[in-house]
Formats: sequence, structure tokens, C-alpha cells
Amino acid sequence: MNKVNFTYFLFFITLSIFCQTKDFTQFVNPLVGTKNMGHTFPGATTPFGMVQLSPETNLQVMFTEDGKYNPDTYKYCAGYQYDDTTIFGFSHTHLSGTGHSDLGDFLVMPTTGTLNLEPGEAKQPKSGYHSQFSHKNEKASAGYYSVLLDDYNIQAELTATDRVGFHQYAFPKTDEAHIILDLVANIYLHDDKNTWTFIRVENDSLITGYKQTNGWARTKFVYFAMQFSKPFTSYGHKKYDKSKYNGFYRKFDEEHNFPEMAGKNIRAYFNFNTSENEKIKIKFALSSVSTEGALLNLNTELPHWDFEKVKNETKEKWNKELSKIDVETETLEQKESFYTAMYHSMLSPIIYEDVDGKYRGLDQNIHTSNGFVNHTVFSLWDTYRALHPLYNIIQPKRNNDMIKSMLAHHDQSVHKMLPIWSHYANENWCMVGYHAVSVIADAVAKNTTDVDLNYALKAASNTATVPYFDGLGYYMNLGYVPEDKSSSSVSKTLEYAYNDWCIAQIAQKANNTDAYSTFLKRSKNYLNVYDQSIGYMRPKLADGNWRKEFDPLNTHGQGFIEGNAWNYGLYVPHEVDKMIAMMGGKDSFSKHLDKIFTTPIEDKYIEHNEDITRDGIIGNYVHGNEPGHHIPYLYNFTNEPWKTQSRVRMIVDTMYSNKEDGLCGNDDAGQMSAWYIFSTLGFYPVNPGSTKYSIGSPSIQSAIILLENGKKFTIKTVNQSSKNVYLSKIKLNGKSISTLTIDHDDIENGSELIFYMGAKPNKKLTE
Repeated sequence: MNKVNFTYFLFFITLSIFCQTKDFTQFVNPLVGTKNMGHTFPGATTPFGMVQLSPETNLQVMFTEDGKYNPDTYKYCAGYQYDDTTIFGFSHTHLSGTGHSDLGDFLVMPTTGTLNLEPGEAKQPKSGYHSQFSHKNEKASAGYYSVLLDDYNIQAELTATDRVGFHQYAFPKTDEAHIILDLVANIYLHDDKNTWTFIRVENDSLITGYKQTNGWARTKFVYFAMQFSKPFTSYGHKKYDKSKYNGFYRKFDEEHNFPEMAGKNIRAYFNFNTSENEKIKIKFALSSVSTEGALLNLNTELPHWDFEKVKNETKEKWNKELSKIDVETETLEQKESFYTAMYHSMLSPIIYEDVDGKYRGLDQNIHTSNGFVNHTVFSLWDTYRALHPLYNIIQPKRNNDMIKSMLAHHDQSVHKMLPIWSHYANENWCMVGYHAVSVIADAVAKNTTDVDLNYALKAASNTATVPYFDGLGYYMNLGYVPEDKSSSSVSKTLEYAYNDWCIAQIAQKANNTDAYSTFLKRSKNYLNVYDQSIGYMRPKLADGNWRKEFDPLNTHGQGFIEGNAWNYGLYVPHEVDKMIAMMGGKDSFSKHLDKIFTTPIEDKYIEHNEDITRDGIIGNYVHGNEPGHHIPYLYNFTNEPWKTQSRVRMIVDTMYSNKEDGLCGNDDAGQMSAWYIFSTLGFYPVNPGSTKYSIGSPSIQSAIILLENGKKFTIKTVNQSSKNVYLSKIKLNGKSISTLTIDHDDIENGSELIFYMGAKPNKKLTE
């Protein structure tokens, strides 16, 4: 070994030791974002884990007795609210920060005393099996959660492997200890949510079963295997549905010690005798395939009963992922906010296959992954913007698996479409656009995927040519979506045009000139919904006329979804320069951006939006929702780029914190956190599908990004402080740069980027 190689070898040995010994998990607070609308869950999971074991602090039904929508259910998208003082149990599946919800499968609750199978009302202590709790007796960290259940004096602890939830409950001395398995409970519960549930008591410590639900995922199967660390003394269940036919099962006393339980709504219980502080442990494995698959997952991932061992192993899994970016910050609070955002960015998409590679596909058949790990929970309208671009830096191999999961979804789709919102072997069709093509295009541009380009192009083209999908037929025929034929028409047109540009980039890489020409032409369709006479994107009718009733500040019925013409109307990420020229030029556009940030939005424009609150709004800029996340960076395309620097720093400082209300809106499956990670590092992917990142204002002292190719990308700041938000100078590999972009290759090649900060803008920075 020569001297250079030996030095190189020693560097990686040192780096490896450093990464193994530095504890990044100490800076993670899973409770951040659980207050107000953060909608994250604080429980136990691994990075991208199938099992997400977390407390439910209330059980809300989706509809009131008179059939009206219950708005309180929206508060419990992730099952947990920090302001609550009750815990109803611990369930195994959750969504993190989504604007709609589902899951909450297999709620487990330990109790003592007289058995009560009714959950009760949160506002009435001891009215059911729920328990009071206090935050002073609650702990949450990466991969671990614990709480004291005050009503029963039971210490509950949770951890998890990828596919198995691990419970540990320390009971008092009693001959009336119970473990309740509530199969009625769900997040977003309604009368017809449970289609069927089934349980088998295999022996005195093992039960198996499954649950089928009809919710946001229309046909969702989850199988389980539940193993206790000690035999139960007796068991039973109560059925809460009115069965008109029960066959000859009427021969039996099914409710007590009968080893089969079946029905739409069931609560089962298992009884124990316990000594003082005796710990009953439960291993709870999931599968989308079968109870056999759940047992395989259980026996493969968790063949022992050592809780502390699993807790520590899960912590190290998180530490390994969190260590991919090593940041230094001015304050501890900033570091905690950063690593909590990193944590949030890896809660989904989740692994969705058994340890043998089998999974339930979109066609409801059982498939085996070949050359990839199957994933689900793709909230693509949110996450294509920053989360998947972040993965192309710190998780390229996993992102490649996700892309292959999307292509498998396409192959199993009767519509031959890539996922819009992939959810537990279902398509729930949420939001607008077909943004799987953006994720694929971004990975293709950055050379982080090995999928066949022609295969990817065919899947993307198929998706973009389904005429009955969400106004797409009109879009193909007219060049825009008409509002009188399909609502949210302007948003759809803008998103489709960007998506088509992404497909054109895939086609160009595949050397398919016909497809490139076709989709590049379609990517100009944003021009068809711009009204030059008023200077706004606005809804157009099928006859070619503009819709007369139009308020550019309104978010309802004006052709936009979760936005208005002031903010969502600026969504042309693939041709920002042309959009600015079309809207009056750089100076005029800069003034419009100023108006967005400085003009207060009236209550009447947001009062009917349950997912938008004042917490996430600056003027008319809504950071609590995704369509505007690129807007602060648009100043870079004007004559006043320094305003990007001040706006980005203001958002970082005011919209995020390390507290329980540390998110200003839904985390939306990690997009809100991914924006923060990029922006604190100093750059952002305004146009996923290109290799360029737009420069902002870093708020860190330094960062080292460890890349999968073995190199490291280093970011440093000089004169960094809360007041020095402007860029005085930028150096890349020791050379000053006069552009406000960096390229993905700059990162992948292991460069050094230095930002020199100042209290006043350098208006000649780009000269």
C-alpha cells in the first residue's frame, strides 16, 4: 500500500470510528410537531420501519351521530396530541404529518382491576380502559417510548424492529392484570371502517389474525402475530357488530376461552396474574401477506426477549442514518431542530414487504420483490419537492428501491399508472398531478437510479395519457384543464405541465426524440392558464373563455387547491425565467414576491381550511402547505437575490423549533422537514428533475454530508450568526463563484462549499 492510499485508508478508519461513537440520537425529539397541526407520532419505529408503534391519546369517530363530519378527527391524524392527558393504548401503524389519515391498527392496552372493554370518554377519567398520564413521566427518543399509565400504575415501554413492535409493561402485584387487544379502534374511524377481523389463539401465549379495513386505503389487509412472554390464564372477546347469521358457531360460548374470534368489530382480552413490578412483554409482528408471514417476521427479526438489546439496536439504526449529515450549529436548539427534521424525513415511505421479500401488491395479489425492497406511503404531491431530492443525496440506494416500488405499482395497476398516493397496496388518488415522474426524473438526472430508462419512460408516458384521470383528457385535448369540467383546474394544469417536463427529461436521457418533443411541448401548457390582462394564472372554461368570477386571493373555487393565484400561480419550476418574463419582468416579479410576504391574508380566505392556520403564514406566504415552498428562492431569479437569503432565514427561524409545537403545519410525510434540512444547509431543489440547487442562506456553522460513494461534501460558514443572514461571498473548492446555484455533481464529487456571511446584502455577489 502506497503512502497516499494508506492515508486514505486511515481517514476512513477514523471516520468510521467517529460515526460509530458520536450519538446523534440525543438531539432528536420525537414530540416535536405533535402539538397543533404537526400530526407526527412520538412512538417507537426504525428508519422507514413498517411498524410504527405509538400511543393514541384519544379515539375519535369520523362522523357525529347526525352524520356530519367531526372536525376533531383531523387533530388525530397521527393519533397523538400533546395537550391530551389520556392514553387509550398503543397501536402499530401510523402516518406522519399527512393532511388526511388512516391506520391506527391493533391497539394494545394493559389494565388492572375489573375488566372494562369500553374505551370510555377522554373527558371522563376512569370511564373506560383508558388511563391518565403526565408528560413528566413520559420519555420519547429515536426508537423508544415510555410512559407511566397513572390509573393502573403500569410502566409502559415500547421499541421496535422493522416489522415487529416490542412492548414491555411493568405491572403491580395483582391477580387482575389484563392485556386488551382492541380491533375496533382505528384512526379516522367510521361505522364501516372495519370490514372483517379474525383471531386464532394458537396456544397459551401466541395469537395470530388479521384485519381488513375500508378507509383511505379502500381495501387494506394487515396480518399479525402476537406473542406474550408468559402464558395468559384465560382470555375472551366481545363482538360489537350485529351478526344476522352465525351458522353453527352458536353451539359454542364464543366469548370465553374459545380459540377463534371473528367479526367486524372485536375487542379481545388476555388475563394474567402478576407479581410486583413483573414485566409482561409482547412481540407484535405485522405482514401484508399472511399470518405465516407475520410469524416469519417475528421469528427472524426478534427471536429473543431482550428488550434492552432491541432498544439499543434500534437506537443504533437511527444513529447510522442520522450520522449521514454531521452539523454544527450556533445553539443546541438549532441542532435539535435539525436532527429532529432528519428523524421526520425517515419515518416514511415505509418498508412494505416481509423478510422473504413477499408483499401484497396493488392488484391484491402476493408478489415477491426482485432486486429491490418494496415500499409504500408515497405522499408524492408533497414529497417530490424536497424529500425525494434529499434522498438522492443521503439515501440514493433506498430512493432507488422506492422508484422500483413505484414501477411495480404501475405494473400492477389496472390503469397502468404510477402511484399518485400509494398507501398499503392501495391507490387513494389524493391531490393533483402525477409526481412519481418527478421522483424518477430527479433520480435519472442525478444518476442515482439503475432502472431501465425505456421502461421508466413507458411507465411515465402511460401515466400521463390516461384520459379519465382528473381532467387529463381535457388537458391533452385543450392544452389545459377546464374549470367547468374538473375543479382545481389551474393547479392541475400547472402540475401536469411540470410533470410533462420531467417526462421529457427522462425521454431525452433515453434518446427518445419523439417522446421528448411531445412532452416538452406539453410542458408549455402553463401558458394557457395565464391571463396577461390581469397578470395572474386563472381558471379557463372548456369554451376557451376565462371564468368571470375570480378572486386571486381566494383559495376556494378559484381553480386552485390548497393555494391561490398569488402563491400557487407562481408554480412553473421548470421555466422560472420565462414565467418571470411573462409576468412583467424581474423587477415587477420581485415586487409581487414582496407583496406575498408583506400583505396580510384575511381570515375569510383561510377560515374553511382545516390544514392551514396562522402559525404557518407570513403575509400571504403559506409555509404550512407545500405549493409555495419554492417561492422564497424565486428572488434568485430577479434583480434582488439577497431577498431569498433574508426570507429563507426568517422562515427557518420562525416556522421551526425544537418544541412540541415546532412545526407550523403538517409535516406531510417529511416534506416540511426536508425543506428545513435543505434550507439550513444553504441550498434547495427548486426544480426537481434538474441537477441544479438554488442557493439560500445557511443557518448552520458547518456540515459534513457522508455520501454513499464514500466521499464527503463539506459545508462551512464564515461569520455565521443570527444577524449575518446575507451572503458576502461563496467559494466552491477554493474558487469564488458568481452564480446562485450549485450542481448535484458538486455534491457527489465530494466538494467543499464555503459561505461567507454578513449583516448587509452584497448586491454585487453575482457580478
